[in-house]
Amino acid sequence: MKVTVAIDCMGGDHGPHVTVPAAVECLRRDPELNVVLVGLQEAIATELVKLGGTPEKRCRIQHASEVVAMDEPPALALRNKKNSSMRLAINLVKTGEADACVSAGNTGALMAIARFVLKTLPGIERPAIASVLPTLKGHTCVLDLGANVDCTAEHLLQFAIMGSVLVSTVEGKPRPSVGLLNIGHEAIKGNEVVKKTAELLRLSGLNFYGNVEGDDIYKGTTDIVVCDGFVGNVALKTSEGLAQMLATFLREEFTRNPFRRLIGLVALPVINAFKRRVDHRQYNGASFLGLRGIVVKSHGSADALAFQYAIRRAVDEVRGGTAKHTAEKLSELFPQAAGEGVA
Repeated sequence: MKVTVAIDCMGGDHGPHVTVPAAVECLRRDPELNVVLVGLQEAIATELVKLGGTPEKRCRIQHASEVVAMDEPPALALRNKKNSSMRLAINLVKTGEADACVSAGNTGALMAIARFVLKTLPGIERPAIASVLPTLKGHTCVLDLGANVDCTAEHLLQFAIMGSVLVSTVEGKPRPSVGLLNIGHEAIKGNEVVKKTAELLRLSGLNFYGNVEGDDIYKGTTDIVVCDGFVGNVALKTSEGLAQMLATFLREEFTRNPFRRLIGLVALPVINAFKRRVDHRQYNGASFLGLRGIVVKSHGSADALAFQYAIRRAVDEVRGGTAKHTAEKLSELFPQAAGEGVA
C-alpha cells in the first residue's frame, strides 16, 4: 500500500540534519513510501546533496518560509505562523495530499494547529497523546501523556476507545486489554473520576481488565493503560529519568577501576544487548489520537534513527486505517455522531 507522509523538517532540536536523513533512509527501506519534505527549501536541499540525493519520484520539497520555535506559545504559532513548516505539513493531510504528518516540533503548537486544521472525530471532545513503553512482555500503549491535564470520566473512556483501536489496527490484536491507572487494583480505590471511569469502561464493551498500578505498566499487565495527561506525563518523565539514572550507574560501576573495566569488556555483548532492548529510540513517535487525520509527534531531541521510528509509526497507522476504524468504533458507541464521518 502506497503511503505519503508530510514531514516537518524544521521541527525539533536538530531540524533538517536529523529529519532529512531519516526520511531518506525510510524511503530506501520502504519502496511504497512517498514523502513531502516541508521547510526551508535551501536547508533541505543542502542535506539532500550531502546524502547523494533521493528518488525524485517519491520525494518532493515544499518550501515553508516560517518555523515554529520550540518555546513558542501555541496560540501565537497558530495565529501568526500560517506559513510555518508545521502548519503546511498538517495542511497537506487536510487536503489529502499526504496521509500523515510527522513532526519533532513544539508539542503544544503541533496539537493546537492539528486540532484547528484537522478537527476532532465525531464523539471525541479532546485528542490524546499515545505512545508505547517497553515491558517485560514487549510493550504497552499509554495515553494520555500530556495533552489533557484535567479530564472527566467521559474523556478517559474516549481515550480507552482510541487506544484500543490504535493497538488493534497497528498491532493486529482484535481485543486488546485496557487497564485504568490507579493507586490500587481494588474497585474502591482512586478519586471519583477514576471510579466513574471504571464504571463506564465495564459497560463499554471494551476488553476492560480493571485497575492497574504504576508497576503494571512495565510488567505488561495490559495492552493499554489509560490515565489523564497530568498523571501520564509524570509517569513518562519519571520513567525516562529512571532509565538515565540506571544507565549512568551501570557506566560508573564498570569504569570505577581497571579491574572493572576488564570485566566490562568481557560483559560487553550482554551490555550491548541490554542497551538495544531498552533503547528508547525504538519507541519514539507519539500518536495524536482523535483527529480527522494522522499526526505523529517525535521527541524533540530525537536522532535520525529515532525519527525513522516516528515515520514508520505514522506509516503503520495509515496502513492499519487507524483514523477510519476509530470513527467506526465511535459511531457504534455514540450513534448520534455517526453521520459526521471522517473528513
